[in-house]
Amino acid sequence: MARWLMAGALLAAVVTGVVVMAQENKMSTQKVSSGMATAVFAGGCFWCMESEYHGIPGVLSTTVGFTGGTVENPSYEAVSAGGTGHVEALQVTYDPTVVTYAQLVDIFWGNVDPFDDQGQFCDKGEQYKAALFVGNSAERAVAEASAKAIAEKFKRVVATQILPVQKFWPADEKHQAFHQKNPLRYKYYRWGCGRDGRLEELRRGGA
Repeated sequence: MARWLMAGALLAAVVTGVVVMAQENKMSTQKVSSGMATAVFAGGCFWCMESEYHGIPGVLSTTVGFTGGTVENPSYEAVSAGGTGHVEALQVTYDPTVVTYAQLVDIFWGNVDPFDDQGQFCDKGEQYKAALFVGNSAERAVAEASAKAIAEKFKRVVATQILPVQKFWPADEKHQAFHQKNPLRYKYYRWGCGRDGRLEELRRGGA
């Protein structure tokens, strides 16, 4: 991240009537074992996105990494510098019989600024832009319906992209579960980036 210390929930749309089925896919949204599925979200700092999915019933594991670009096996430093086409992202492995894709998307919207077309919070650049990576038509229907509802609620254009799922590259182990390994540093970064202040503003209906 453009971290200058090395550096929730937005009232999201309730999407009903969509049953998400895990499909075989070579990329990140796929059946990883019997009944399990994965989903990929980009919301700026991947440390901050990962912390929001930990402890959610039905979420089996989370992995931070990179996706969306053409550079193979990208390093954290290369992605942070820009030019790789990748964004920082989170891969969520979950049990769809316990938590639905729509519920995971709801958590996503509650932890991003959907109107920022330059990045997220203090992290600016293509590598920090918010996006939902969808792997099938059911996921796209959920993502598009929720984005439309947010646009209508706030009367603003949603900048968050909805993109086809691509190969996901895990980041180094030191970045995994960073909020647990380095809680003080994580909290200070998050506070300094202004993330929670902006999310609270959105929760209250500000845009």
